[in-house]
Amino acid sequence: MSVSDEEFFRQRGFGRQIGFGANPSVIVVDLINAFTNENMPLGAPLEKVVEATSEILAAARSHHLPIFYTSVAYEDSDLKDAGLWISKMKGLTTLRLGTAEVEVDRRLGRLVSEAQIIKKYASAFFGTDLITRLNSLRVDTLIITGCTTSGCVRATAVDAIQYGIRPMIVREAVGDRSKAAHEQSLFDLQAKYADVMALAEVIAAIGRCT
Repeated sequence: MSVSDEEFFRQRGFGRQIGFGANPSVIVVDLINAFTNENMPLGAPLEKVVEATSEILAAARSHHLPIFYTSVAYEDSDLKDAGLWISKMKGLTTLRLGTAEVEVDRRLGRLVSEAQIIKKYASAFFGTDLITRLNSLRVDTLIITGCTTSGCVRATAVDAIQYGIRPMIVREAVGDRSKAAHEQSLFDLQAKYADVMALAEVIAAIGRCT
């Protein structure tokens, strides 16, 4: 975005900081093989995103924060559980429950104690028990990493703030197939729905909250 756009929004009172609460949690949105393998229909070059997310996970584990992963997976043979979304994106046909494509990228080193949320649509909250899990843990801040910035990351952040959870987007730990969509989404998220923070800032904040 141009400086003039940033200044215009600032003058109108957009982009104020929400800030961390007292009980953060991490959610890794859709860093599954179908998305991190750029040769797959839904894939993108996300090596740096995986690396940055791994740093967030290391900090979260050292401070015993709850960690969640999401995956999109369909079990109906005719893909009816993908609803109308399947008519929009052909690549969703690769997301079959029980296949390697919907497994969390091994580079993240997911532990058996770290929960996985299986979803059908963009938001990690829609049609899942995520908000119940967060409420039971008294989580008030959701540190969001993953992909895509313009899709499932954005949808999850918007739903988080609507549920009263503080969304924190880690700039280096989210990615997209399109650089333009990525940058526009970060601008819009910071303006209206979330705090977009640098990796180092988030790691420092994790240390202060626990």
